[in-house]
Amino acid sequence: MTIRLNHTIVSAHDKNASAIFLTEILGLPPPIILGPFAVVRLGDTSLDYLEDHDDLTAQHYAFLVSEIEFDHIFERILERNLPYWADPYRREPRQINTWDDGRGVYFEDPSGHLLEIITRPYGSGGTSASRPHPLVASTLDPVNEERRASES
Repeated sequence: MTIRLNHTIVSAHDKNASAIFLTEILGLPPPIILGPFAVVRLGDTSLDYLEDHDDLTAQHYAFLVSEIEFDHIFERILERNLPYWADPYRREPRQINTWDDGRGVYFEDPSGHLLEIITRPYGSGGTSASRPHPLVASTLDPVNEERRASES
């Protein structure tokens, strides 16, 4: 059996508002209610929103989308006049990034979770991309790495 992520629980100040926000922004079917959860289906997995009135720790959720989907989602971000950034540190407002020769953008949901849409997985452009992802801009040499490990 192939191991796949089935679901994850997302704490939210208002589970319904957060789940509806995500489905509307991403252009997904409306969430369903399953016990205490507002469930957003994403292919084989789901984000199961759970009401939490305590202080939430903001999480990060990244969604891989096609170029066409990116255009539609980004249009909805602009229509709602949502703040967005090219980077997770929110240092580049009102910009998108072009890492790995794709496009990406960050924005917040109603509970303060940082959402990201990307058209290329991290590192998929390798180091030969015109704009390599900053986290994956170098490669390891297995021979040198093995030698370094044996010397320590």
